[in-house]
Amino acid sequence: MDEARIHVRSGKGGDGLVSFHRTRRTPKGTPDGGNGGAGGDVWMRATRSMNTLLHFHHQIHHKAGDGTPGGPNNRAGARGKDLTIEVPVGTIVRDLHTEEMLADLTEEGQRYLVCRGGQGGRGNRAFTRSTRQAPRIRELGEPAEERWLKLELRLLADVGLVGLPNAGKSTLVSRISRVRAKVAAYPFTTLVPNLGAVEAGGWSFVVADLPGLIAGAHEGKGLGDRFLRHATRARLLVHLVDLAAPAGRDPYGDYCAIRRELEAWEELRHVPEIAVGTKTDLLSREAVEEEVRRFADHGVTLRTISAISGEGVPELVEVLGRELEKPPAVRSEERPARRDWELTPEAGVFSVEEEGGQLVVHGGAVERLVRRLDLSLPDARDYLEEQLERMGVMAALKRHGLRPGDRVRIGGVELEFGR
Repeated sequence: MDEARIHVRSGKGGDGLVSFHRTRRTPKGTPDGGNGGAGGDVWMRATRSMNTLLHFHHQIHHKAGDGTPGGPNNRAGARGKDLTIEVPVGTIVRDLHTEEMLADLTEEGQRYLVCRGGQGGRGNRAFTRSTRQAPRIRELGEPAEERWLKLELRLLADVGLVGLPNAGKSTLVSRISRVRAKVAAYPFTTLVPNLGAVEAGGWSFVVADLPGLIAGAHEGKGLGDRFLRHATRARLLVHLVDLAAPAGRDPYGDYCAIRRELEAWEELRHVPEIAVGTKTDLLSREAVEEEVRRFADHGVTLRTISAISGEGVPELVEVLGRELEKPPAVRSEERPARRDWELTPEAGVFSVEEEGGQLVVHGGAVERLVRRLDLSLPDARDYLEEQLERMGVMAALKRHGLRPGDRVRIGGVELEFGR
């Protein structure tokens, strides 16, 4: 399984507490309400201990721990437990709805934060000032973040073997590595990609044996685009052509059919390719030389091998090793979008608009302030009005004609001012 859709949710922040510590000397009490704990984060981490996304078809929803509320005696709430989701190395993480690439996890242990836990709310002890010595004010914990993600697994290999079904890909990878891929005399013997490590003649690289392609593969025909994506990470493609093709099939025509599929897949269009004719043990030397000349007449250099007898295989491995020694070409492959963060405080950034005969205030800091305060407490409402005055929101509302008793909407909450 090389594709999955999952839902992830971080932890909610714990609420702050309104509490007073009373003694014989302080019968009215002193504020000692603690802050709530932050919610847990959700991380994605790449590991080589996995090679499939099958697990995510059985478990779709993943949730980090919530922060706990603050306690009396200035006790802070516990932080929610972080959740680390392990995925195979080579997994691409996308936003399911926008298709934006969020992360490309290509190294062991590489991590990416997909959902940040909500911040814990402050207790009334944090609001104590010289002019406010017994506040009944607290903040609620921030809500959790949640999102749907699309996971795509793309194999990490140096060389990708492509070609029509029964072109000899599995036989070749079994010959040059220790992988024992299934080999049979019928199409689509290979249903999942096989990875083989090649160590011969001083060369060391990884080869991916991909399931056979057919015309229209880039549109999803056959096993199609499910496996073409696995070739996108390869630095080199080896295009295998069956020279002993059954009657009615033309080896060069087969080559052109698969070449069109590779060029239709934008990420594969400019990957270097080596054309290799297979099954030369089934043909006479004259017939093999004739096919090599035909390909050469069309500008294609064709190397020939027999994976059964081993003829031409050591030379092919050497050619692959030398090609991989060259510096990789600069490729304009898709990368996670770069995000630029504004470090300018947004406390004063807000706007006042009239919508449906009602004044509405928009602004991240203002909406966050209203959303987090527990406005069921009278002191909290007074504190809110002080903060809005300090931020310039009240002056802006008055310029827009705010009158006593008018209701104003901020972040989905309706407030009445100037009673």
